[in-house]
Amino acid sequence: MAQILTFTAGDSEHGKRLDAALSALAPDYSRSVLRQCIEEGRVQVGGVTAAKPSLKLSAGQVITLNPPEPELLEARPQDLPLQIVYQDDDLIVINKPVGFVVHPGSGIKDGTVMNAMLFHFPQTAALPRAGIVHRLDKDTSGLMVIALTAKAQQVLSKAISRHEVVREYEAIAEGVLTAGGTVEGDIGRDPYNRTRMAVVPDGMGREAVTHYRVMERYRAHTRIRLRLETGRTHQIRVHMASIGHPLLGDVQYGGRRLKHLLRSSPELDEALKAYRHQALHAVHLEFLHPLTKENLSFDCPLPADMLHLIELLRQDALDNAGI
Repeated sequence: MAQILTFTAGDSEHGKRLDAALSALAPDYSRSVLRQCIEEGRVQVGGVTAAKPSLKLSAGQVITLNPPEPELLEARPQDLPLQIVYQDDDLIVINKPVGFVVHPGSGIKDGTVMNAMLFHFPQTAALPRAGIVHRLDKDTSGLMVIALTAKAQQVLSKAISRHEVVREYEAIAEGVLTAGGTVEGDIGRDPYNRTRMAVVPDGMGREAVTHYRVMERYRAHTRIRLRLETGRTHQIRVHMASIGHPLLGDVQYGGRRLKHLLRSSPELDEALKAYRHQALHAVHLEFLHPLTKENLSFDCPLPADMLHLIELLRQDALDNAGI
C-alpha cells in the first residue's frame, strides 16, 4: 500500500495553486499524476478533500496526499557493480561512472543503476524509481544519493526540490572564461529538437540557476567548478552552451570531441580525439541525513581520463606561454 504523505504549506507555497505546490512538495510524482490525485479525491487540505487543482493555498495549511499504488517496475534486478561511497540503513551514495544510465527509458530496458539497485537492495522495488531521487546523464560521472526507504526518499526529494542539497561539479568548458558568474534561464524542451533541452522564455520552462567559478584557464579551454541551485535536465550543459561555452566533448550542445590546437603536442591531440563524452563530473555532494539530521558531505576525485586531459591542457598552456 502506498504511504500517505503529509506536508505543511510554507511561505514558498502561500498563494500557489495546489497542483503547483504539490509538484514541488512531492517531486516523485509528475504534475499530471498529482492533478489526477486531486480530481480523484486523494488530496486533503486542512482536513477537507480538495475540490480542484487550482485551489490557492495559505501558509500553515496541512496537506495530505494519498498517492496511487506504485506501478510495478518493468526493470528487472541485474547483478551490476555499484561503486558505493557510503551506506547506512536509509540511503547509499554512489560514484556513477561514465556510460552508466540511471534508469530505463528511451529504448533502454536494462543495464541501469535502477537494475543494479533492485538486485543489491531488493527492498527498493517498493519505492518509486527504486529509491532514485535525482539523476546524472549517462555520460556524466560522479556522486549520487539514493534512498533505501520510503521516508528517506520523501525527505531527500523534498530537500532537493527546496534547493537544500549541495551539488557541485567540475567541468572543462570550450573557450577561455575571464571570470565566474551565474547563469539564470528557464529550461524546457527545445522547440526545434525534442531530444534536446534549451533556455526558453520565462513561463515556458522551469526555473534554473547555475553558479560557476574559474579554476584554471588553458589556451582554448577553461576548467570550472559549478554549483546547482536547481536540478533540471541537462542544466549545466544547456546553461554553459547558452553563454557560448559548451562543455568539451558535449556534441549535443556544441562541444567538440576533436580539436587540434596550433603547436599542441601529439599527446594532447590524441587525448582530445579519444575523449568521447562531456567533460563533467559530480565532485561534491552535501546534505542533511533524512532521519538523523547529521550533515553528510562527500567528495569524489575526477575520473582518470578527465585528470589526464587536464594535465595535458595545463602543460600545453605552459609550453605556449608568451608565444
